[in-house]
Amino acid sequence: MGLETEEMKSELARILSRVGALKFGAFKLTSGEVSPYYLDLRIVPSFPDAFKRICDLYIALIKSDVGADGFDRIAGIPTAGISFASIASYSLEKPFLYVRSTERQHGRGRWVEGILLPGDRVLLMDDLITKGGSIVKSAEAVRAEGGVVTDAVVLLNREENGEANLAKSGIKLHYVLTTSELAQELCDMDAITEEQLDTILKRVKRK
Repeated sequence: MGLETEEMKSELARILSRVGALKFGAFKLTSGEVSPYYLDLRIVPSFPDAFKRICDLYIALIKSDVGADGFDRIAGIPTAGISFASIASYSLEKPFLYVRSTERQHGRGRWVEGILLPGDRVLLMDDLITKGGSIVKSAEAVRAEGGVVTDAVVLLNREENGEANLAKSGIKLHYVLTTSELAQELCDMDAITEEQLDTILKRVKRK
């Protein structure tokens, strides 16, 4: 693993610590499970400097792992992925789409908003992945309208079988760091306690 990648991981951990994105308690996830910790990346755009740096990390990851020529359009996954995807598409000069959480009941009645042509290669973007259900659902919506989906980008991999579930759907996952790595980084900088580190690691090991 290169120094640049390690620096990206450390920077992301510092930013998330500064904005208070990591919470401990009992939180119901999109998957329906209850987790002892929660990563709230929806608050990031409320901190312009943090938002800019995190978007820079997304873009660096896309360029290094997917390649700017490896896709035609970027699609944001609702709701947290939309803000990051819109900035990435603007910076990379790629057309932007977003996938609706529910089918539109009026107008064209589409799941995917934006111009999508048959054969377009669409890169999916979300904030993080747990089980991968939202990403797989979005991929199916894009594919149903003629798009091609082979890659998805997130900041954080919660290590709860999401990567394997995406692989079953023919999607390669790209991410900056895992929650285990994030927790270790935060513990090393005294942003969380050893007990809180253990809480996250135990959750990951159960999966």
